[in-house]
Amino acid sequence: MRKVAIVGAGMVRFGRYPGRSVEDMGTEACLNAFRDAGVDRKDVEAAFVGNEGNGPNAGQRILDEVGLSGIPTMNHENGCGSGAAAFHHAVRAVSLGACDRILVIGTEHLRGPGKAGHPTFRDGCNGSTGSGTAKPARFGLIGMRHMEVFGTTREQLAKISVKNRRHGAMNPYARYQGRVSLATVLGSDMVADPLTRLQCAHSGDGAAALLVTTMGTARRHTNKPVRVDASVFTGARYKPGSGAVGFECCVRASRIAYETAGIGPHDLDVAEIQDCSTVHELIATEDLGLCAKGEGGRLVEDGITALGGNMPVNPSGGLLSRGHPHGATGVAQIVELVWQLRGNCGRRQVKGAKVGLAHNTGGIASGLEPCAMSISIVSR
Repeated sequence: MRKVAIVGAGMVRFGRYPGRSVEDMGTEACLNAFRDAGVDRKDVEAAFVGNEGNGPNAGQRILDEVGLSGIPTMNHENGCGSGAAAFHHAVRAVSLGACDRILVIGTEHLRGPGKAGHPTFRDGCNGSTGSGTAKPARFGLIGMRHMEVFGTTREQLAKISVKNRRHGAMNPYARYQGRVSLATVLGSDMVADPLTRLQCAHSGDGAAALLVTTMGTARRHTNKPVRVDASVFTGARYKPGSGAVGFECCVRASRIAYETAGIGPHDLDVAEIQDCSTVHELIATEDLGLCAKGEGGRLVEDGITALGGNMPVNPSGGLLSRGHPHGATGVAQIVELVWQLRGNCGRRQVKGAKVGLAHNTGGIASGLEPCAMSISIVSR
């Protein structure tokens, strides 16, 4: 199998853009990635596109605008893991020799139609409409159980939001760029006890793009290629509810990723973790082996996961601050890691970052674990 690298990364600032379309945002992200890579768009052989709810053939509609119509285009829908699914299959295609240069796009427009009139179909993680209510409720129950079993406090959970909003205030691509106090987080409206509104990520609009290629090709374009050491995509195995305070599919996927990359969790310098709620970030730090089970609260309490700590988590601001356009999130996480490993992140830069991990999930399976679970490890 061939070594895979990322040579270009680009995105648009996440937010709410009623006057834009999914095609418009996707095109901007792609052009940013091409400029970053210094690669002619005509050299792209295929595109893999993550989008949850903007109608059929979102990828082809974007590529028409980019000027790349006619190439093989694979559209991926895996809930909040749609972008990560697109990235995973692009990595597999390059590693197996099917293509040399693949464009990966993740994009979502929450309520507005695309140019072809394709509407999005629902809101998401803030639980305001439709099936989105299930996620805060599920994580609220997990949070209450974690508090009961391990003594985790409401303040520790809320400090995750304080941390991520502080990080996001240094990220020009984040939707929310203001800091929040602990009292403000705890005092915001209750969504699903113990989760308040400021502890739940909000869906929105945005796009991100990557150019995935071989390591040999990447070195012809840049002296700072980012190597893809592992890309694991799996999902939940059905099992009866057991009052669990973690996800078996995350533990399993991360073990495979570490083994593939030839590292352990303590070799990581930075991580982008799906914080659709503060509870999700907390249990993910445990499932990923960043700390022992039950010690996630201590991790944030002691500042270990903050910028300047031993294991910075979500220096981008995470979903809580950057926002969560479902199809775009998984790609945006990798974009942030590429920038971190290159040393391009300004005030939010993790000093000396050489190895990064992205953790992305999507949906809820019958066993109440994520339908889709993605772990990616990249390095320089």
